[in-house]
Amino acid sequence: MTEFGREYGEGLYALCAEEHIERDALREVQVLKESFRENGDFIRLLGNLTLPKEQRVAIVDDTLKGSVHEYVLNFLKILVERGAIHEFAECADAYRACYNREHGVVEAEVTTAQPLNEQQREQLIQKLQSMSGKEVVIREKVDASVLGGVLLQMDGKRYDNTVAHRLQAIRQAMAGQ
Repeated sequence: MTEFGREYGEGLYALCAEEHIERDALREVQVLKESFRENGDFIRLLGNLTLPKEQRVAIVDDTLKGSVHEYVLNFLKILVERGAIHEFAECADAYRACYNREHGVVEAEVTTAQPLNEQQREQLIQKLQSMSGKEVVIREKVDASVLGGVLLQMDGKRYDNTVAHRLQAIRQAMAGQ
């Protein structure tokens, strides 16, 4: 994470927390981050320094006014004015990290061979919450190479209970004999 992204993301979080809108702002920031990732042309347009600053700010205003909280909208305008809209994803990550820290939320990345169904997802979240004592938000990834089972990364730890990992352990054990 860049220093700029951390500083600005934490600043936005502090402002939103003061007004008790941090959860709503988190949702908006995450949606914008994903939208900007999918629509790179929009960020390139806002970062195009050959366009006058006022015009780029007006584009943000015209596009997002009424769709996001005014703090988030003004934050985007500040980034555009400073020629730093390309840092938005880093700011969003810093905002999310502040939110998680302040609200006792831990993120877990879960990789499975097939998408989890709703019941599996809920059971996994409950199990992880009882393990961690915190609210758990999972990000799911599907990777057929795991063959089956679950690969979990949470709180800097990796838990590998995949079929691929077990097969690799068997191969290593047999090679060692």
